[in-house]
Amino acid sequence: MSRVGRMPIDIPAGVNVNLDGHVITVKGPKGELTRTLHPDIKITVNDNVITVERPSDEKEHRALHGLTRALVANMVKGVTEGFKKELEIVGVGYRAQMKGKKLALTLGFSHPLELDAPEGISVECPSATSIIISGSNNEHVGEFTAKIRNYRLPEPYKGKGIRYAGEHVRRKAGKAGTKK
Repeated sequence: MSRVGRMPIDIPAGVNVNLDGHVITVKGPKGELTRTLHPDIKITVNDNVITVERPSDEKEHRALHGLTRALVANMVKGVTEGFKKELEIVGVGYRAQMKGKKLALTLGFSHPLELDAPEGISVECPSATSIIISGSNNEHVGEFTAKIRNYRLPEPYKGKGIRYAGEHVRRKAGKAGTKK
């Protein structure tokens, strides 16, 4: 058995799980998430516990077992607690600010970048060098965070760019200079 897949998922109070064939809908205080799951994997909801079972020990079914369980667990966590990612901006003149509902980034380009947050995602800028992205869908939060980070990846010589909070950037030595 998959170590991840065999663990049951507890449904907290205030969360409603609806299973219609292979479409699962999870409603909670932070929103509603719907996902179509693989038809071979069996999902059951009994007594506030969700269990995921696979039909056989084939390689594909073993892989889908843990994946499906993780996706459903993230849905339950998303509608109760939500997901949050933090970004740090490092570099002279690099900054972020909110202009209404748009995120304005100044990253050394000839023009500032203005990004609209996707539906269901909230963006905050507590300071000019930090961005907090939060929402109920883990995939959307991570995808939008990665999109922002890709505008200026951290470079290894000076460490300038956008990085995840707490991310360590390996630094390289610059030019060695001339030998006499």
